[in-house]
Amino acid sequence: MLDDHRTAPVDAKLRATLDLLEKMTLHHSALGPDDVRSVMKTGVSKQAIQDALEVAFLFNVYDRLADAMGWDIPAVVTGYYQKAARRLLDRGYR
Repeated sequence: MLDDHRTAPVDAKLRATLDLLEKMTLHHSALGPDDVRSVMKTGVSKQAIQDALEVAFLFNVYDRLADAMGWDIPAVVTGYYQKAARRLLDRGYR
């Protein structure tokens, strides 16, 4: 899946959604209503498409901010992610 979603063993709905997200990310100026209609023809609902676009949009923004500002990503071996996960489980987002 990570190598190429086009050849991965996934259903047509997911493949079409991933195609749309890829186009939004890499070729946003060419994105249009027909791209969304194409995904809907595979059976994906408007709400599911909207949800996928919103999540992908946010990740695109975060990635660009991280790159532009040189944010540091802790190495897995530091244990940071396990501590952060535990904190979220214990306290939530407050």
